[in-house]
Amino acid sequence: MIKPELKRLSWRNPLHWLATGFGSGLSPKAPGTWGTLAAIPFYWLVMEWPLWAYGALLLVGCIAGVWICESATRAIGMEDHGGIVWDEFMGFGITMLLAPSGWLWIGVGFLLFRFFDILKPWPISWFDRQVKGGLGIMLDDIVAGIFACLTLQILAHFVLPL
Repeated sequence: MIKPELKRLSWRNPLHWLATGFGSGLSPKAPGTWGTLAAIPFYWLVMEWPLWAYGALLLVGCIAGVWICESATRAIGMEDHGGIVWDEFMGFGITMLLAPSGWLWIGVGFLLFRFFDILKPWPISWFDRQVKGGLGIMLDDIVAGIFACLTLQILAHFVLPL
């Protein structure tokens, strides 16, 4: 069952489709987790891209994400609604930057990103509380993605080198 406030989104508006992670954020339970899971096939499509292209995609996705998330926030009428999961797509993409290939690392990246996104240790929690609107929605997940990426790199290179 879709939450009533999400019914205010226009499914003819491509920004709303992107904001909800192509509908993955409509889940009544754990929409952020479902949004991150929905990001995995998109990562799979671009994981072999050259670093410059992957980085450019993330940069464009994060900058556009401010606009995408702000559009959905205005339509819903609520600040940082859980159904807006474009930030999870970008946060997971950042997590997987330079990640080793393989399903093991995708799973580790997924768990690390969800860990940092849910628990929000400082400074993630500061960004979550202090920065509002589309920028605020994006920024805490960008920082969570950076934390998860750094942790994944430490695990890959020093703890579990395969």
